[in-house]
Amino acid sequence: MQERLQKLIAQAGIASRRQAEEMIANGRVLVNGERATLGMKADPETDHIKVNGKLINAKLGKRENVYILLNKPKGVLTSVADPEGRKLVVDLVPKTYGKVYPVGRLDYQTEGLILLTNDGEFTNFINASHKIPKLYEVKVKGLPPEVAINKLRRGTTLEDGFKTSPCEIKVLEPTKNNAWFEITLYEGHNLQIRKMFDSIGHSVVKLRRLAIGNLRDDRMPIGSFRELSEAEIKDLSKPNQKVTKPTAKEKADSDKPQRHSRSITPKKPKKKKRVILSQRDIDKAKAIRKIRE
Repeated sequence: MQERLQKLIAQAGIASRRQAEEMIANGRVLVNGERATLGMKADPETDHIKVNGKLINAKLGKRENVYILLNKPKGVLTSVADPEGRKLVVDLVPKTYGKVYPVGRLDYQTEGLILLTNDGEFTNFINASHKIPKLYEVKVKGLPPEVAINKLRRGTTLEDGFKTSPCEIKVLEPTKNNAWFEITLYEGHNLQIRKMFDSIGHSVVKLRRLAIGNLRDDRMPIGSFRELSEAEIKDLSKPNQKVTKPTAKEKADSDKPQRHSRSITPKKPKKKKRVILSQRDIDKAKAIRKIRE
């Protein structure tokens, strides 16, 4: 069956649909030896499709989709290559998964959950969707006034000219010098949260993504990963995310400042172990004491 080339390239796990379109426009895709054009269709059963001089038909026939959830550390780049040689998110998963690509982005200094996959269609859907909420925990410099936070909630124009959509901002328990918030976004402009708080004069100190849609895993250590379950993949692939309305009690509780996830609970002092000596040890100690006397 014939399908658009960019879709086939994405299905082969070579690039996202958008990247595949750029490859086609730059002449890097051939069909039956001829340069492909945008909008062209092909059938992998009968047509020879080459990307960067390599035949991709075998990848379309044998490839299995992989879906990975990674808890990204700070100081790791969300990319598959870097001319500066910095550590990449794809370096944190075994090579046995084959070539995988990050879904969306987390900036270099941000940590938290990010998806990796070789499914170009899935990547394209998640990146294009404005119906999947992403939850972030933010620590900012100073204590912004409520009027400034309400400005961000309504949507604001950033220094680069981007107009943000309305978002949900929940106030967490602050420290003496820093405010903490939980922010839910449905869009993903570059460095959006950092630029939002810069616009009100309170720069971001720490930023972490806690959830993607209904996908959340607080037990994952930083730098670890796991495969998504079939139910999780299906849930993310739905066009609409069901949001459960909070009860009156839950709403009242949410209005109270809550502690952020970095709050440290003081450890209880360890109990001193009681040492029980044998009769032999007691006799030995007495003998030593006599000698010293």
